[in-house]
Amino acid sequence: MPTIRFTGHMARHRPTPMLEAKGADVRSLLADAFKADAFLAGYILDEQGRLRKHVNIFVDGEMIEDRVRLSDAVKPSSEIYIMQALSGG
Repeated sequence: MPTIRFTGHMARHRPTPMLEAKGADVRSLLADAFKADAFLAGYILDEQGRLRKHVNIFVDGEMIEDRVRLSDAVKPSSEIYIMQALSGG
């Protein structure tokens, strides 16, 4: 089953244990993972269900390409990392 891990920066805002979830793509995986924690879901996704501007998701070491539909594929053995994106100069 895919595992979801959060970086330490995310834990400052909400407890973020490692999660296991079912899904064939990022959207279905997150929907399964966030069933029990709507607040965490709201921190990761905006009101339209898109990835928030300052959040990045990596699947097996690669940043996802589809930040709107979250259609990037996930394998049963995938490791997903969710982190706060940094911006500035």
